[in-house]
Amino acid sequence: MTQALRLAAKGRGKTSPNPMVGALVVKNGRIVGRGYH
Repeated sequence: MTQALRLAAKGRGKTSPNPMVGALVVKNGRIVGRGYH
């Protein structure tokens, strides 16, 4: 969760009027993708 929040913070000031979002895709306990908006 902390990693997703840190990713979301990268979008600060760039996403309005949408919320900042960070996401991780995890498969078998390993992160296989990540992104933010």
